[in-house]
Amino acid sequence: MALLDLLGRRWALRVIWELREGPLSFRETQARCGAISSSVLNDRLGELRAAGIVETGDQGYQLTGEGRELLSLYPPLDAWAERWAAREARLS
Repeated sequence: MALLDLLGRRWALRVIWELREGPLSFRETQARCGAISSSVLNDRLGELRAAGIVETGDQGYQLTGEGRELLSLYPPLDAWAERWAAREARLS
């Protein structure tokens, strides 16, 4: 439940997604996330670092091994969400 709580926080999944291709500085991460405020980004990065999903390196923020493993779970979750959304649309 703690993981779902963390990932359910505003912008958490997006930050992980934006770090998928490699390290980004704070400003690069913020630019890729669009409308995220610096305080919210700082909070999310801190929470993701505390959870062992993100770390800081020489080139900025990057996913840890655990973060990359979590990212590998996105496609099946997305596929499930697509099926769920289609089913909901048919029922509406």
